[in-house]
Amino acid sequence: MTAGLLRTGGRTVPAEWIDYNGHMTDAYYFMAFTEATEVFLDHVGLGAGYQARTGSGIYTAESHLCFLSGAVAGASLSYQTQLLGYDAKRMHVFHQMTAEEVLSATCELMFLHVSDGKVTPMAAAAARAVGALAAGQAALPRPDRAGRHIGMVSRRG
Repeated sequence: MTAGLLRTGGRTVPAEWIDYNGHMTDAYYFMAFTEATEVFLDHVGLGAGYQARTGSGIYTAESHLCFLSGAVAGASLSYQTQLLGYDAKRMHVFHQMTAEEVLSATCELMFLHVSDGKVTPMAAAAARAVGALAAGQAALPRPDRAGRHIGMVSRRG
């Protein structure tokens, strides 16, 4: 079974998210992607309800945000998510944000499953849900922007 990108929400950009350049402020991109993360975690059974029941939860170990085009006040945002990889204790996730159907930003994340301050395996039901999503998305191409890093290429002239 092949699934597409998981739809993980969206919103209208509020005016208070806009900076002096007339575009969404950097911090609000992370806030928007946090909304997408919460929907993703709920989808695989690792959201707030899981934490309340088990005391375990998902922590972000690393994130990488790429800005592609600005979002303005009133723009309609949409989030889509792809699970790039996982094991018993980690998930590698890639979010995409569109503003008015144009790719606006991406956010790549490494999540850790944590219990009592230690990285531990996910509960069996959650691991099965994560595995099912991964299997469903296995045929999707890896996003071009996944795995990028920041660096400057030295140019000699």
